[in-house]
Amino acid sequence: MGEFRLGDVIDDWCIKCRRLTNHSIVSLMESKPAKVRCRTCYSDHDYRNEQQPPSKKDLKKAALFGEVLAKVNPAAAEPEGNKPDGKQS
Repeated sequence: MGEFRLGDVIDDWCIKCRRLTNHSIVSLMESKPAKVRCRTCYSDHDYRNEQQPPSKKDLKKAALFGEVLAKVNPAAAEPEGNKPDGKQS
């Protein structure tokens, strides 16, 4: 699509409807949509580029997995320059 204008209809992920729906552009920033309004439930939100946000469950799983990896191999979790034997890499 060419240049966006206020009021143009675009697809985006609606947080309230939890699905991909038609949205109207409410505000622009540097010729790109910044805020949109869902044409189904009329809620305003930031433009998400048609991307579904990750679920809180998936974020929690990733954080727990990172903790487990840090416990299994703590040397990998430390910065490269701070090795316990005093050697710099």
